[in-house]
This record gives sequence, structure tokens and C-alpha cells, in this order.
Amino acid sequence: VRDVEDGRETDIQAGVVVNCTGVWTDELQRLSGSRGRFRVRASKGVHVVVPRDRIVAETGVILRTEKSVLFVIPWRNHWIVGTTDTDWNLDLAHPAATRNDIDYILGHVNKVLATPLTHDDIEGVYAGLRPLLAGESEETSKLSREHAVARVAPGLVAIAGGKYTTYRVMARDAVDAAVVDLPGRPPSSITDKVPLLGADGYHALVNQADHLAMQHGLHPYRVRHLLDRYGSLVHEVLQAAEGRPELLRPLEHAPDYLAAEAVYAASHEGALHLEDVLARRTRISIEYPHRGVACAEQVARLMGEVLGWSDPMITREVDVYTARVEAERDSQAQPSDEAADARRSSAPEARARLIEPVG
Repeated sequence: VRDVEDGRETDIQAGVVVNCTGVWTDELQRLSGSRGRFRVRASKGVHVVVPRDRIVAETGVILRTEKSVLFVIPWRNHWIVGTTDTDWNLDLAHPAATRNDIDYILGHVNKVLATPLTHDDIEGVYAGLRPLLAGESEETSKLSREHAVARVAPGLVAIAGGKYTTYRVMARDAVDAAVVDLPGRPPSSITDKVPLLGADGYHALVNQADHLAMQHGLHPYRVRHLLDRYGSLVHEVLQAAEGRPELLRPLEHAPDYLAAEAVYAASHEGALHLEDVLARRTRISIEYPHRGVACAEQVARLMGEVLGWSDPMITREVDVYTARVEAERDSQAQPSDEAADARRSSAPEARARLIEPVG
């Protein structure tokens, strides 16, 4: 296994390996030298994010289109509107939204809105890939959204398909298939009884939100926001600010988040690059029109305190992230997948040692 951060390679031995790599499933199956039991096709889904006040509604909306389903989902101070469902055969690491994708979403949602949305209303755009179980010639909208598990070879189990909403069932099925190759008789899965991190004690803390707010000098709504993000792990986040009251202040250009959250992402959540915080541990990259660029330096300096970054390293992280955002914006103005992919792929990688796909 190669560490893409520093290039180090480590030999790992295991009785069973589970291939749960989503749209990269076929590439990993080829490494085993076997044909595999199923194939995966990547389907691109695009969503746009608009401010909450742009749509006058109290609940979400589900619309049927000629190709798929369109959702209008309330999310914090925003609405998420999507999605598309189209084949994607280009860079799997960076699926790119096009102008046509965005026009498709706006065109369909505007059919039911009293005040139409425009491109100027959009705060953020994101694209992802669904790993659909493939037949020989089906369009992606007709491919299975269910998951499948297969014993590809002795000691190698593959799982593909499925959705985030069924991840626990998927994990149980994959592990149940994997333990067949292990000695002994492992106990039955209890995943349906194991709470998520932060779930234990969450409801009691919600009742104590006002007390927590007073204790830390925060507004109660701020504590409730932290509880919604971290659950009972909120104490770890607040602990990062002990003796440093400035970390309990909002980020200058992303005021929905505290400075302590950027520190916590680097110290507790494995964030190693600026994009990890702005696009993954938080959703700043799609919640603000500046896409995270305006607060990039502040967040990089907060992370740098934890990760030991020098000034040149901080500058590089900010420059790489800024180039990523510029490439994404440009790709979203392109008419075709090929043009959008070319523009998005031109941005530098935060992880410079990313390896090429398996041939």
C-alpha cells in the first residue's frame, strides 16, 4: 500500500480483503486477476445550492422528470436542488458539473416555482458519482440502485452499488461474506445496535444547550448548531478552545462555523489539506458564493498550528485550493462533460503523489 501523502509503501497482510471502492470497483477487481462477478458504471449526479430565502416553502419537494427524480431539500440556511443522472466515463476522482447540468436542474425546478431561480442565485454546485451495478446496455437511470456482494476469489470479497442511506446493511452483508474465509465462528453482526459517534448522550445535551452556551459564552443557537454537527463530541470541539477564546469566534468569511471547528478537523478528524476542511469536514465550499476562497488563508493558518505548516506550506495550500475553485467554476460554464473534465482536471492536486488508475 502506498501512502499518497509521503510516498511510503507498506506491506499489509490480511486473511480477507473487502473491495468497497465504489466507482473504482472494476479497477480493483482487475488487480486480483479475476473477471469479477459484476461490473460497475459511474452515474454523475449534480446538485446546486441556493439561499433559503430564494424559495418560499416550508417543506421539501419531489418532482418527477423525464430522466430521473428532482429533489428540493431544505438544508440549514439553504436549499439543495438536484439531481441529474448521466453516464460518466472521464476522471473518476473529479466528476465535473457542466452548464448543461445546471441549466437542466434550474429548468425543471423553475416549472414549479413562483419566482424562478437564476444562475446568480447559486451559492454552490457539487457533483458526485453513483456506483451502479451495470448490465450490458442499460441507461444509468435504469441500472440497479441496490447493492451486491460477491466472493471474487478466495480471500477477496467485493461489494458495489447501494446508497448512503443503506450503508449499514451494506457493511453487514460485506462482513458476513468476508468472515466465511476466516477461522472460527465470528459472532453475528450488531451494527444495527451500535450508535454513531456523537449519538450517545445527544438528546440530553440538546436539553442542556442553554447551559452549555452560558458556560462557554456562546449563543444558544451556536451550541445547537455544534450539537447537530458533532453530537456529544461537542465537548471535544469546545475543549480545543480552552484558554483560547478567539477560537470560539466565527470564521471571518464563513460565520456559520467557529474557528475551533477548523482546528478540530485537523486535530481529531484526519484533515491533512485545506480542501479536506473546506469541502469535506465542513461544506463551506458550497455554502458561500466565494466557495471558501475568502476564508482559505484563515483556515489554513488554523490548520497549520496543528499540522506544523510553515508559511510556504500555508501559501501552497491556499494557492492549490484557489486553483481548484477556479477550475470548478470554469468547468461549470462548459457545455459538455469532456470540456468540463478537461478544465477541472487542469487544477493542481493537494496530494501531489496521487497514482494513476490501474490499467
